[in-house]
Amino acid sequence: MEMEILGMNFSCVLRSLSEWKIPDNDCLLPLISKLLGYCIVAASTTVKVPQILKILKHSSVRGLSVTAFELEVVGYTIALSYCLHKGLPFSAYGELFFLLIQAIILVGIIYYYSQPMGAKALIKAALYCAIAPTVLAGQIDPVLFEALYNKSTGELSFLTCFMNFSGSLVRVFTSIQEEAPKSVILGSLLGIVMNGTILTQILVYQKPQMKKEKKVQ
Repeated sequence: MEMEILGMNFSCVLRSLSEWKIPDNDCLLPLISKLLGYCIVAASTTVKVPQILKILKHSSVRGLSVTAFELEVVGYTIALSYCLHKGLPFSAYGELFFLLIQAIILVGIIYYYSQPMGAKALIKAALYCAIAPTVLAGQIDPVLFEALYNKSTGELSFLTCFMNFSGSLVRVFTSIQEEAPKSVILGSLLGIVMNGTILTQILVYQKPQMKKEKKVQ
């Protein structure tokens, strides 16, 4: 009897357990990969919420580069489009959809607190709205698709960066199990390096500030 839910095949695992046997790696690892993939997707629905709340709480975007967050939106758009174009299962890229939505909201908030918002920001927003649907629909040259894919921390959120770092670690494993293109695996590895660097900066540069605040109290 086949038992498959959301692309996760429980049949061989249940069969082995019913026979009081430990499931083989070929049976267990793909299931673990799928489960971890969906866990990442579920966790991604709130991964940028701490960053958003931190900005709203302090009404400040001090130390944040709007360009960096704009590039993040572009990056998520390209990555999501690439995975859709390659026909990967949702468990292998679903978090990109939710991260893209949150990243767009985050850029909007940064624009708001970076008043006055000039014509340049409006032009960039209009260009994105015009081009993004074409990219998401995969209506660009495949070679171009591959090419596109391929001291103060200010108001950066530690929790958001930590969740990004952890997600990248797990995604390397799931991408290998899902036999994703090497460029997708490389993207996750780069995510580990970049988010690990940011986490280190937060730990190094925020500790003195925390100690100073304690002394003042």
